[in-house]
Amino acid sequence: MKPSRVIVILNKGSGRKDGIERRSRISDRFEHHDISVSFVEFSPNGADLGKLAQSTAEDNPDATIVASGGDGTISGVAAGLAHVPNQMGIIPAGTFNYFARSLNLPETVDEAVDVIANGALRPTDIAKINGNAFLNNASIGAYAAILKTREGIYDRWGRSRIAAYWSVVKALATLRAPLKLTVTVDGKSFKHRTPLVFAISNAFQLNQMGLSGEDCIAKGGMVLLVAPDTNRWGLFKHAAALAFGIAKRETDYQMHCGNEITLEMAHKSRPVARDGELSRMKGPFKLEMQREALQLIVPAEFNEVVR
Repeated sequence: MKPSRVIVILNKGSGRKDGIERRSRISDRFEHHDISVSFVEFSPNGADLGKLAQSTAEDNPDATIVASGGDGTISGVAAGLAHVPNQMGIIPAGTFNYFARSLNLPETVDEAVDVIANGALRPTDIAKINGNAFLNNASIGAYAAILKTREGIYDRWGRSRIAAYWSVVKALATLRAPLKLTVTVDGKSFKHRTPLVFAISNAFQLNQMGLSGEDCIAKGGMVLLVAPDTNRWGLFKHAAALAFGIAKRETDYQMHCGNEITLEMAHKSRPVARDGELSRMKGPFKLEMQREALQLIVPAEFNEVVR
């Protein structure tokens, strides 16, 4: 059913010309479909998108809530819309757009709006770490350092895939001691010493990275990748294998598959990366899947179960 009213949650971009033009294009395309549209803008610094999306949905129970942005924005909005009746639409605007691409969503404004106007509704699973939602991945260890470095590179050189890959190299050059942790997967425990643990709930991202484990996600679980404990050169090699899609199971990482995964380590508080966004959380860290948490609009011809 075509939405009668949509509310777009949009990064206001500090009033930049490209942000203003994007808002205008979105508005024009919804008007083309005779759909009423309004906007809720947020600043990327300090915004709690989950709370913003939740309050927007509660105040507008008849509206479709649309996230316009990259994976971090989409994930933040999804966190606030979990288990509420509002439909959710997506207008991708990020660097990688893993979640949007996993749904065969187009990456132009006009085509993405067309999907929201004419698409189909699909119940969608989401993953959580300590109650915080993610749609693609969550990580502790080296990747948190990479994110900190990446933001500085983005500020100086702009957002691009080359800048993202360079941030990996630069961050790993100064990485400190590895994690010592106990991983419990569906009740079974394992000991690991590793610089990086990386949980993935999106089969499309696994495929793009050249990794196995799609069958695990297809069955409703998530994949936990554990990098081997190695010297700095070895860590560069494993990170490059992941980045360029040539990683090999049991050589570049160990893989666990489960519905509930707990990570325990000596330092209780750690930076945690979720879909490219960084926050500090207290352990132990519990990862779990939540079934059919979102009412998501996907292309009408998209027939796969959305996970």
